[in-house]
Amino acid sequence: QVQLVESGGGLVQAGGSLRLSCAASGGTFSNYAMGWFRQAPGKEREFVSTITWSGSNTYYADSVKGRFTISRDNAKNTVYLRMNGLKPDDTAVYYCAAVGWSQNLQDYKDYSYWGQGTQVTVSS
Repeated sequence: QVQLVESGGGLVQAGGSLRLSCAASGGTFSNYAMGWFRQAPGKEREFVSTITWSGSNTYYADSVKGRFTISRDNAKNTVYLRMNGLKPDDTAVYYCAAVGWSQNLQDYKDYSYWGQGTQVTVSS
């Protein structure tokens, strides 16, 4: 059983930056691809970014491409999401998730383990 704990959310002005962290425990971290998803009030959970098991490949939603950067440190069992140029539309609860195997890393339904989420609020 993998436990995931996110941190780093908060309130920031438009154009600002935040770095989210997700610490994993209870499993072999490098066996899992990691994803970040977000959910705004009244909206469905949506894909933000994902990184493959070794970190060799990363993928981003079009809405965050060029502004967000995902990375992982397998020695620290942690995945990060660096968010620059934040916009009010980025306001949401951000979740990290882990999956052992998936044919579609952008599909939240494939992910087995989830953190509790961290709130990101971007003011205009």
